[in-house]
Amino acid sequence: MNATRNTLAVLVDNEAGVLSRVARLFSGKGYNIESLAVGTTDEPEISRITIEVVADDKQINLLSNQLRKLICVHSVKVLKAEHAIRRELVLIKVMADNFGKRNEIIQIANIFRASIIDVSKSSLTIAVIGDESKAEAIQNLLKEFGILELVRTGMVALERGQYTIDEQTKEKGEFDYGKNVL
Repeated sequence: MNATRNTLAVLVDNEAGVLSRVARLFSGKGYNIESLAVGTTDEPEISRITIEVVADDKQINLLSNQLRKLICVHSVKVLKAEHAIRRELVLIKVMADNFGKRNEIIQIANIFRASIIDVSKSSLTIAVIGDESKAEAIQNLLKEFGILELVRTGMVALERGQYTIDEQTKEKGEFDYGKNVL
C-alpha cells in the first residue's frame, strides 16, 4: 500500500504530560508528525489534538489502536479526506520598505483573501488561512519581497456536516475497538 498523508482527530484529557505521551507514541514507532495542533474543546477538561502523519492504511490502523490504549485518550478518529475541512493559519512578515512594494504585497494578500494584521515603515505582516497549497502559493509569491519571518500553526480539521467525533452523531458500526472509543 502507498503511504499518504492522514489526519487523526484525538480527544484527550486536558492535563500536563498528555501531549508528550501522544508524541512519544509516534516517535517510538518511527513516525514523523507532519503537523500537530492542540487546543481545548467546548469542554475545558478535554483537548483535541489534530495530528497529520504519512502512513498507509495498515499503519494508520495500528497507530489509532495504539493511541486508544493510552489512558488519557478518550477517542481517536481518522478523518476521511472527502468529509474533512482542513485549515492552517500562517503568519508571514514581509519586507515592504517602499510604497510600490507595499502596494504589490497588499494586492497579493487580497487575491489570497489574506489579512494585513500589522504595518510598520519597513514591513507588512499577513495572516492567511487555508490548506498547504494556499500557504505555499502565497509564500512563493512573497519570497521575492523578502520574507523576514514565517510561522505556521499546524493543520486543524473537522468533519463536514453530520460527521463528528461525538458519540451521539457517529455512524453506527463505525468503531468497534473497546472502552476508549467514541
